[in-house]
Amino acid sequence: MTVYAGQGDAHRSLALLWGAPAEPRTGRSGPKPGLSVDAIVSAGIAVADAEGMAALSMRAVGERLGRTAMALYTYVPGKAELLDLMHDRVLAELPVERPTERPAEYLSELPGERPAEYPSGLPDGPFVAEDWRGAVTAWAENLYACYLRHPWVLQVSQARPVLGPAELAAMEALLRALRPAALAPRRLRGAVAALWQFVRGLAATTADARGAAAATGVTDEDWWAGRSARLVELAPDFAERFPLLVALQSEGGGAPEDGHLEAFRSGLAVLLDGIAAEGLPTDPR
Repeated sequence: MTVYAGQGDAHRSLALLWGAPAEPRTGRSGPKPGLSVDAIVSAGIAVADAEGMAALSMRAVGERLGRTAMALYTYVPGKAELLDLMHDRVLAELPVERPTERPAEYLSELPGERPAEYPSGLPDGPFVAEDWRGAVTAWAENLYACYLRHPWVLQVSQARPVLGPAELAAMEALLRALRPAALAPRRLRGAVAALWQFVRGLAATTADARGAAAATGVTDEDWWAGRSARLVELAPDFAERFPLLVALQSEGGGAPEDGHLEAFRSGLAVLLDGIAAEGLPTDPR
């Protein structure tokens, strides 16, 4: 299910996103006490977190607040505008300054292992060339954790941005982190796109994997056990036909669905190596 952002009234959506004062509404009675845009957005996020994007409606949000759907329209014109507000509210969870440690959700996914924190946090002063990788890594880890807290956000298409302050602040934070890498503008645009889509793609795969057992009634272990056995029957020469794939899987120690977090960490390191090679000049001597 793909949902496109920015489908509501542009004038009202942007005003709500950027906190403009509410305009007079004719033909409707005044709002009842106890409701607010913030409360409606929070209720919408709660519905989507608990039940998924398909369950999101003005009626469902109203029920969570103990109100009718009609009571919400005084504050938010419709579901399209509400979705924009929800999307930007979720991204507002991201640190706007350089984070100094990995998010808790990231740490909890490493059974038996706690990765070292950045040795002394990222410096408070001006960026230096040596710290940009840590800043970008922290940015990526926080975005990854945010997506996994709210997997419905991954169904909101990136074809048209919401243009809310939190969405733009997240982009600004990444650009700030990348600045000392000294990329040319064209390379910088490519790096930003690659990093954002890499995090989004890995988060989507992880979220799908988490929901697969509940949706299908089959655990990952049972799914792989059944298909692995059948592959051996149908392709006894599997290792000879796909030697590089077999070698890679044996090194990884498990089936391809395992190690989403390790794939995230190693893939991000490769991207950062490429950015480093493209950016900071080296001494020609």
